[in-house]
Amino acid sequence: MKRRRGGPEDTAVRRTRTGAHTKPPGRRPGPRLRPQESPPGEADPQAGYRAYDATDRGYGALGLAEEETAAQILLRGLIDDAGLCPPGPSAADPHPRPQGAGPASEYAPLRVVQAVERHRSDSIVGHPMLSHRMLCPASRWDDLLRRLDGSGPVEVGLVLDTDEGVAGVVPPRDPRVRVSHYETRARPDDLRLVAALFRSGDIGAAGRVVYFEPVREPGWLDAVDVLSGARPLGAKIRCGGPRPELVPGLREIGAFITACVERDVPFAATAGPPQAAGRIDPGTGAAQYGYLNLLLATAAVVEGDYDSVSDLLAGTDARWLARLARALDPATALRTRDLLTGYAARSTGDPVREAAALGLLGAWDV
Repeated sequence: MKRRRGGPEDTAVRRTRTGAHTKPPGRRPGPRLRPQESPPGEADPQAGYRAYDATDRGYGALGLAEEETAAQILLRGLIDDAGLCPPGPSAADPHPRPQGAGPASEYAPLRVVQAVERHRSDSIVGHPMLSHRMLCPASRWDDLLRRLDGSGPVEVGLVLDTDEGVAGVVPPRDPRVRVSHYETRARPDDLRLVAALFRSGDIGAAGRVVYFEPVREPGWLDAVDVLSGARPLGAKIRCGGPRPELVPGLREIGAFITACVERDVPFAATAGPPQAAGRIDPGTGAAQYGYLNLLLATAAVVEGDYDSVSDLLAGTDARWLARLARALDPATALRTRDLLTGYAARSTGDPVREAAALGLLGAWDV
């Protein structure tokens, strides 16, 4: 599969909003300087790549760091552990699995004891591709606490899947858990007040990091506009699921990524398959977008190459996507991860094994 022109029309529509940072469609920028290079006669302003800051969920602080490849920059701390999460938008999903779908175990969340043991094992190994964050629905919070032994703090992204959580009520703090961020669903109108408070400074740095999954109804991408300038608030997009209607189509997800890049809105991907490249689930017909699909589509918008977004999201050839990831400019990779902060997968082992087989891990593959 070759990279070609021909992107989704609705991504082009999103570029026309006044004040957005835009680039001409279909044009690639000129050659970029790598971060470790400087123009002739000038001192290097960065003296290396940005250092990865786990507390900031990305490459947030300038500083000296061991040189990493573009692929390593894309993959470091990418995979969030979503083993506890159901595949639907909430724990109380009333819809049955479709006839002909895969085995129930493919969609059923892990038991809490399994998830905790896996998290402990992953923490001991400490592979750089894993974020070592466990996503936990609020409906399973008490079960999680009962399984923790206090041997060390567990980093958790709390998914507010209960009525109380959606209303803004979160479980009480526990010293055995460090909540890194919150995730919830919302309509654009529900976000306007909280986003305005962040922009005004009334909440400011003391506010919680929250990723909002827009309810996909007419005008749902307005949520991205509302969140512009309101970091640490961000957006969330679904990349897989047991039913086609749960997952944005190719044009929808392309428009979402384009809007987030142009509005400087960080976003997290959820319910993704544990593979680098996506596919159409043969049992359900639901689209699935792999982690390289999301990363490279975001990188294309960062570089102004809007016309390649559709092909990159639709790509099913993992080796082709891996070649593009290895050839990416490190500065583009840094900006990509500043925007795409995490990719939640139900397996923490499969993404690492496939990335190693694709030759993306470099010195990490030891």
